[in-house]
Amino acid sequence: MKIDAIHIEIIKHLRDGRKSYKEIARKLEIAENTVRSRVSKLMHEGILEVAGLVDPEGIAGHRVVFVGVKLATLNLVEKGKEFSKLKGVVSVSVVTGRYDLMLMVLLRDGFDLLEFYTQEVYRLKDVRSVETFVVYKGYNLKVPYIL
Repeated sequence: MKIDAIHIEIIKHLRDGRKSYKEIARKLEIAENTVRSRVSKLMHEGILEVAGLVDPEGIAGHRVVFVGVKLATLNLVEKGKEFSKLKGVVSVSVVTGRYDLMLMVLLRDGFDLLEFYTQEVYRLKDVRSVETFVVYKGYNLKVPYIL
């Protein structure tokens, strides 16, 4: 699917919360049905997902950490899929640099970093090392609430 300027503008309008198709159409000076069909196509193609996000700093007992993972295998995509299924994992990226994967993990009371490593990560093979980056303060850090 080719993404054009109108698709980008529609996505921008949806970024900060769900707006009505009528309001988006009015601001972009296009038909409401055009907005509706384009959003539908973007969602069908897996390019756009409309989801509720939370600011972890706004929920008591919640915090975000990033985890760099060095693997003992080059099967990075498959390992990334395995990590994405672990409890608390919000996202996984295959990256360059000293790590193979970078995870964003949402922790909460009763499921902290120790539990993440001892109950989740330990089950996976080919993990050479990990390094944790604790987020003290996030800006525009909103995540799907998954726990």
